[in-house]
Amino acid sequence: MTEEQLSSNHPTLPPTTEEDRFSWLRLLRSRKVGPATFRRLLREHGSAQNALAALPEMARAAGIEGYEICPPGVIEAELKAAKAANARLLCLGSADFPSALHDLNDAPPMLWAIGDTSLLQRPSVAMVGARNCSSLGARMARGLATDLGKQGYVIVSGLARGIDTAAHLATVETGTIAVMAGGVDVVYPAENTDLAAEIAGSGLRVSEQPMGVTPQARHFPRRNRIISGLAKAVIVVEAAAKSGSLITARDALDQGRDVLVVPGHPFDARAAGCNLLIRDGATLIRSAEDVIEALPQQANLFEPQQMLQKNLPRTPCSTNDLERLILTRLGPSPIAEDQLIRDVEATAGEIAPVLVDLELGGRIQRQPGGLLSLTA
Repeated sequence: MTEEQLSSNHPTLPPTTEEDRFSWLRLLRSRKVGPATFRRLLREHGSAQNALAALPEMARAAGIEGYEICPPGVIEAELKAAKAANARLLCLGSADFPSALHDLNDAPPMLWAIGDTSLLQRPSVAMVGARNCSSLGARMARGLATDLGKQGYVIVSGLARGIDTAAHLATVETGTIAVMAGGVDVVYPAENTDLAAEIAGSGLRVSEQPMGVTPQARHFPRRNRIISGLAKAVIVVEAAAKSGSLITARDALDQGRDVLVVPGHPFDARAAGCNLLIRDGATLIRSAEDVIEALPQQANLFEPQQMLQKNLPRTPCSTNDLERLILTRLGPSPIAEDQLIRDVEATAGEIAPVLVDLELGGRIQRQPGGLLSLTA
């Protein structure tokens, strides 16, 4: 059994009973059954129950010895964990499944969701970018996300550090969707635990992985196709020449989505991927107005909403953590010291001695006008 591209993406019938949903989960969690094989088995056998019965013999015919389908106890445990996390199962073909994913060749047959699933029916824009983003990159992501949220767009991202976090924080109140690489109940990175709880309360978290799964490296590229698939377009804000953000951009192009890119400084490696995308024909954007102009006209957008300011408690950083944070926020393009203080959420008293140490060590330099940048 191998994954393959199929002419039809839809199961014959979506599950309508608890027994059907149980069988769907059991089939999808069985070894060597991915999204494409899952749909082929349903099409050939008419139901998940019939496909499960046929799987061992099919595996033997394919030369796989000792094949066993997913035990019922595994699914019972997953359903119990979902109930504890207040997660809801969305199945391909059902009315509550995101319509944007229906026509993808590799659409996930099922998604676990925690939060407001009505956000899946609103027009969405994805935003991805560097985990070690610069101060300017984080500000750009926040500004774009805030302005697009006010215009009724839901922002989709991956809850990673950097650009993802900035985009989610800016749109918790106007609408944001976090696509998780692991289980929908497993927050990664742990530093985004509070943000993930906020998203569960007023936004939405989704994942195709089983409940309780800790994300592994192989999960992230698969997760990225869902981020781009849910959206009308993907905005890239800072991306290295080889990064997961470029994987998402390629997925978007394969899915027929627009790729919109914020240009970066030629000397900043964090913007190398963005500049390559623009060179290769992606749309350059500078503002939310550019994004909206590049998108197909949307009907029935929600009325603009007023963003509510979030005042989250701040845990003081250690000197080493603050030094590392400053270095990730600075780039070749100089920024004002007061802006850096706001971006790293430190006080002037905390940041001043660290800046002196970094300057004496030759790692940062002061520019005319009180601006700061990394040393070339």
